[in-house]
Amino acid sequence: MSDQLLGDFEHRTIDADGVRINVRTAGDGPPVLLLHGYPQTHLIWHHVAPVLAATHRVVLTDLRGYGDSDKPPSDAEHTPYAKRAMARDQLLVMRELGFDRFAVAGHDRGGRVAHRLALDHPEAVTALAVLDIVPTRHAFRHADMGFGLGYYHWYFLAAGNGIPEHLIGQDPEFWVRTRMGARHHGGTPFSEAAQAEYVRCFSDPAAIHASCEDYRAAASVDLVHDDADAAAGRRVTAPVLALWGAHGFVGRHYDVLEAWRGYADEVRGQALPCDHYLPEEAPAETAHHLRAFFAADGGA
Repeated sequence: MSDQLLGDFEHRTIDADGVRINVRTAGDGPPVLLLHGYPQTHLIWHHVAPVLAATHRVVLTDLRGYGDSDKPPSDAEHTPYAKRAMARDQLLVMRELGFDRFAVAGHDRGGRVAHRLALDHPEAVTALAVLDIVPTRHAFRHADMGFGLGYYHWYFLAAGNGIPEHLIGQDPEFWVRTRMGARHHGGTPFSEAAQAEYVRCFSDPAAIHASCEDYRAAASVDLVHDDADAAAGRRVTAPVLALWGAHGFVGRHYDVLEAWRGYADEVRGQALPCDHYLPEEAPAETAHHLRAFFAADGGA
């Protein structure tokens, strides 16, 4: 099904130290890695990636636990789904493709992986774009009633005892379509082909569990890593572009640029006319801003 949307992109599977990562590539020029969010796959970039491929070597992946990438077993501390582990997968993928330095953009969960990648491997990341997020640590440290209601899924998915896995597993298509539909505001409609792929991949119980582990890690081991960075004064040194939806929770609830300036040295960005899913709702605007940013700061 993904060939219907990204037929010109080459497909391969790359072994990232025992975790097989689903990869699509196209284009020539400076390398750009694009990372998706929850509950999508690399297909969230199906509008944007071909535009970027006109000037860059574009690499699309499914994060571990998502899409057609491996879903390794977890542990009591959720460390296999720490953003540190997920970021290392992406570093190894890019090295296997021959890229020691590259730009990266991440939406939603992919933005959190990209943030960790830039922190842990500053020598590799030339530029970082984060779409519709503030840093995880900032979100939890400033949680209030509005956050609890708007981002209830952070707490639901992090719950233990297999509760979210069991409930989502009863009707994963309902969960995917209603979760995404509730966070769309005008703009380009979701592609039915893309949504069908999200449902296909998310219908795997292993994917449901892995994605819950992603959120459990965010509420535990990821915060340990984030607090350690803050205590040590470690910040993102690569240029950062923050884009967010003007009609979404992030845009309404935070001063996004100010939040990111607490974690990175050089930050710019703006709101786009959409809700949460920028690459699908506002693809032309997203592609325009990413292309300009990467041309200036990503090595083009």
